[in-house]
Amino acid sequence: MMKTLSPKLLLVLSGLLSAAAFAAEDINETMDAAADGTVSISNVAGEVEVQGWSRKQVEITGELGSDVDELIFERDGNEILIKVKVPRHHGRRIASGLIVKVPEASSLEINTVSADIEVDNVTGEQDLESVSGDIETDAHAKDIDVSSVSGDVVIVGDRKPMRSRLNSVSGDIEAESLAGEIEAESVSGDVEIVDGSFTRAAAHSVNGEIVFHAELLDNGRLDVETINGEVDIKFAGDISARFDIETFNGEIRNCFGPESERTSRYAPGRELMFSEGDGSGRVTIQTLNGDIRLCND
Repeated sequence: MMKTLSPKLLLVLSGLLSAAAFAAEDINETMDAAADGTVSISNVAGEVEVQGWSRKQVEITGELGSDVDELIFERDGNEILIKVKVPRHHGRRIASGLIVKVPEASSLEINTVSADIEVDNVTGEQDLESVSGDIETDAHAKDIDVSSVSGDVVIVGDRKPMRSRLNSVSGDIEAESLAGEIEAESVSGDVEIVDGSFTRAAAHSVNGEIVFHAELLDNGRLDVETINGEVDIKFAGDISARFDIETFNGEIRNCFGPESERTSRYAPGRELMFSEGDGSGRVTIQTLNGDIRLCND
């Protein structure tokens, strides 16, 4: 005679089945790749961690959210595509954590919505974008373009010349040990450029502090602008440049000697124009509301 399961046991079994249905899916896939090809990664939510290695392969490990449709992993010539595909009307369980190992000379194109991006030991060009995730990467003499809407951006280089473009709307930007040309812009975050060496540098913020503690090479150009925020400039080594500095509502503190003057008898603004060394470079600093500090090591 068949026994009837108790309601309590049925409830336990139902819970176990539900948990299994909602469980994340483990992934572990590998594909051969070009040594210096392009790897494109798209992930809506979760995190993306990319590590460079010496193999001519791309390896993906991690977990897919239970509501994810599929993981697309395909190769077309020297390009490899990795995409977490989610339903058009998806639930909450789409967060996927990807750990991707790529040939260290690969170029990267990574796009996320609410997923953090972390890159380590990849020497090719990088184009990294996130809507609400933080981005952290290192750079190795190849151009880099990084953008986040509401996340922080952190870049560490090796002081080899390259072109860097860094953008964030409501997050901070930190750039360390970069060289060559840099553009860094944040709407409501701080911008910090330290321990670098540049032929051209531009730092802009609407509501945030700007820090530039780096070397400006001969014939170099530095443009700094903020609406509401202080500016702190400290040049590493000698500096040869013409300076054009202005603040509408703030003080100018200058270690090089010349003192600022009032822009008008009837307004609080101050300005300072002078040359240092042979004046081969150009430094322009403007702020509407904020003090400006100018010095060198």
